[in-house]
Amino acid sequence: MSTLLELSQAVRVRRIDIGLTQTMLAKMSGLSRATVNQLENGTVKDLSLTRASRLLAVLGLAMSVTVPHPERQKKNSSMPLAIAARTASVSFRRSLSAEQLRRAFTEGKISAGFLPHIHTLLEEAPVSLLARVVEQLHEENGIERSELWGQMRLLAVKLKSSRELWA
Repeated sequence: MSTLLELSQAVRVRRIDIGLTQTMLAKMSGLSRATVNQLENGTVKDLSLTRASRLLAVLGLAMSVTVPHPERQKKNSSMPLAIAARTASVSFRRSLSAEQLRRAFTEGKISAGFLPHIHTLLEEAPVSLLARVVEQLHEENGIERSELWGQMRLLAVKLKSSRELWA
């Protein structure tokens, strides 16, 4: 598979999973909608590494020249949910557990005492961390990625997030 085709498919799939339009993605990345459209269709004439990196960062993706070591990838595969739970708990006395975060994103169930934790995570966490959480939950629970992003969006709306990602 060509690099451009791989890039175009990754951008389209992640954009759709998150629930963004091409226009929203273009605005968030500082590119034109036409450029996003051309990239997704594999017809972009010129896309600098800087512009591609900016676009991918919005989606929580990154370009890589090397293949990750399989053992290291396995060891880190269970970490995103735990990292996200710790990230959500930094400013709070009580800590949100990875299991509580799992239930919030898979079932929409969260006790009122942890709503501020979820709000903080959805408002401030890097999209790349949220994307790794979605990937972990998809692999472990068999839930479609778009469904998980949708659940995050519902929680963000419920918690009145102002982050453009959830608009």
